[in-house]
Amino acid sequence: MFCFQCQESAGGTGCTIKGVCGKPHDVANLQDLLIYVLKGISFLSIGPHLPDALERQVSVFIMDSLFATITNANFDRDVFIAKIREALALRADVRSHWDERHSGDGAALPDAAVWLADDEASFDAKAKQVGVLATTDPDIRSLRELLTYGLKGMAAYTYHALHLNHADANIDLFMRQALAATLDDSLSADDLVALVMETGKFGVEAMSLLDRANTGTYGHPEVTRVNIGVRNRPGILISGHDLKDLEELLRQTEGTGVDVYTHSEMLPAHYYPAFKKYEHFVGNYGNAWWQQTTEFAAFNGPILMTTNCIVPPKSSYIDRIYTTGNTGYPGVRHIPEGPEGQPKDFSGIIAHAKRCSPPTELESGEIVGGFAHHTVTGIADQVVDAVKTGAIRRFFVMAGCDGRMKSRNYYTEFARELPGDTVILTAGCAKYKYNKLDLGEIGGIPRVLDAGQCNDSYSLAVIALKLKEILGLEDINELPISYNIAWYEQKAVIVLLALLYLGVKNIHLGPTLPAFLSPNVANILVEKFGIGGITNVEDDMKMFLGA
Repeated sequence: MFCFQCQESAGGTGCTIKGVCGKPHDVANLQDLLIYVLKGISFLSIGPHLPDALERQVSVFIMDSLFATITNANFDRDVFIAKIREALALRADVRSHWDERHSGDGAALPDAAVWLADDEASFDAKAKQVGVLATTDPDIRSLRELLTYGLKGMAAYTYHALHLNHADANIDLFMRQALAATLDDSLSADDLVALVMETGKFGVEAMSLLDRANTGTYGHPEVTRVNIGVRNRPGILISGHDLKDLEELLRQTEGTGVDVYTHSEMLPAHYYPAFKKYEHFVGNYGNAWWQQTTEFAAFNGPILMTTNCIVPPKSSYIDRIYTTGNTGYPGVRHIPEGPEGQPKDFSGIIAHAKRCSPPTELESGEIVGGFAHHTVTGIADQVVDAVKTGAIRRFFVMAGCDGRMKSRNYYTEFARELPGDTVILTAGCAKYKYNKLDLGEIGGIPRVLDAGQCNDSYSLAVIALKLKEILGLEDINELPISYNIAWYEQKAVIVLLALLYLGVKNIHLGPTLPAFLSPNVANILVEKFGIGGITNVEDDMKMFLGA
């Protein structure tokens, strides 16, 4: 095992025995093997058009499989054994069309396109040979992994869009082309850097696709005060990111006497108009994903994990946790997709909730959010006036992820120490480091503007581009905006690449720079884009504000 795809990589270099996330070494290896076979499928499927049904099957399977390998998504060995078998069968179907196109031309195939086995022992043996370290050149390895992690993040966003019947064949094709490129030993570091930047371009398109899917289905987010207390009724806690799962759960729990609460990245669901009609959609419970081991125990009722961000469950609640979609954990009940496009069946978790006590209250009050691009651009003139008069000196984009490391308390202190003429733009679970601080307002504009989930970092880019247009600036970097972003996993990687593609420079990442960046690749990002790390609140404040 060698895994360094998340910010908590052991020792800042990589996990080799067991993932800090809790991922067993054999599962990590099988995930590597699955990705290896996906690269083989991708190699065989690009070029002349496949039959439409097979083309769609390939795109969906690759998207689904990449998402399953994201940090904290799926820990179940049996799932990956099944996925590898499915991948090999799908590759065989694609191979038959490749053979027809290349009959007699002697074209060589990479091992990822031809390796074959059927038993688990062979899977385990091969998995040890095809992981990250199989690429020996550290810079090529770094760029291939940066590319792959960007694709994983992209897959997460296109997966959610697909659940809402939105897809883009160009994005799907690019994902296959980029995966296949990681098998090409003739590509130089410069070639791979260019491909990484192109990944950022398609990252913007993927986030735009999901934004259209979400807003077209549920309406544009509105400024909303979200309750963080509880009621005296049984409840279901829904975590993860999938709004379609939430919609189906709300419909099926209506009139049952069971309340629904959001957790972590599902908080922004409260901002969408379509969900406000549900009286039993009570509020948000708890904080960011990493605190679930205590918060899930206190909730008392069942918990539904819709996507990544599951932590190995404690005995105090493992009998109450359910997974669905790409999430999985051994011994935890999994709710499958509905038959032939029908809704998932949540009757089991609803019946479970009715047998449970109401949640234990953790806190009370409200938090405010809903400042996605539609809302903020609607008050753009007010914002611009505040900038022109000096009421707002600078915006700080503090989007991204939260995590377990105590060093992440830096972001709480940084937010607290920001001068009163600054505004925080946020998205993702990084917000939990400061969204309950009383930071006040500037002329009626809250000093923390929460756009939503991690994918809603797209909103922050749209807002920046709108301000650039109104202020008549030539370069997005002329805006009074600084970027102090916390990252954790692969969805943050695609957000970063998207911002780089849009020309944003001088982004600071913390609490540490990615372990998968080799010194030379890190230097490229520093020299070309001004990427930097963080130090301490006092010095960084001086650096950002020039004080």
